[in-house]
Amino acid sequence: MLNKKLEKSLNDQINAEFYSSYLYLAMGAHFEAAGLPGCAKWMQAQTQEEWYHGMRIYRFVLERGGRVELKAIAAPPARWVSPLAVFENVLAHEHKITGLINGLVDLAFKERDHATNIFLQWFVSEQVEEEAAASAIIGKLKLIGKESGGLFALDNELGQRLFTPPPRAQA
Repeated sequence: MLNKKLEKSLNDQINAEFYSSYLYLAMGAHFEAAGLPGCAKWMQAQTQEEWYHGMRIYRFVLERGGRVELKAIAAPPARWVSPLAVFENVLAHEHKITGLINGLVDLAFKERDHATNIFLQWFVSEQVEEEAAASAIIGKLKLIGKESGGLFALDNELGQRLFTPPPRAQA
């Protein structure tokens, strides 16, 4: 049985993951409007991934006998000044999510809830990947600078991304 402190915190995390999905959807719309369909596609895959994360926690709360309480999702920004600014926002946001996940791990440890702690370890590893991906794109954008040919090539590269949920055994 899930204790009330963890139940509340996991519900807060569901909201944070759904906000992340919404934020990346807004970023995708921004890139579509800017004529960068590959960047938009990357963000759409990221949107699906974040929704999946929220649903993964949703299922866990229910499996542990907890109650899911959905909250309003805040409106994300709609515009950014450059592709670099978008991905810097992605990295800052992923740092925030990492902090939230780490806080959940700390709480699970404090509450001696080993099942939740084990469940959260997947998210800890996932955040390392999320931050590394954003950092890599930022590095490329900084190398490109104002060169439109480089941005075109990166847009094409980012457009190759697809979201594939992990097999159920890992979910």
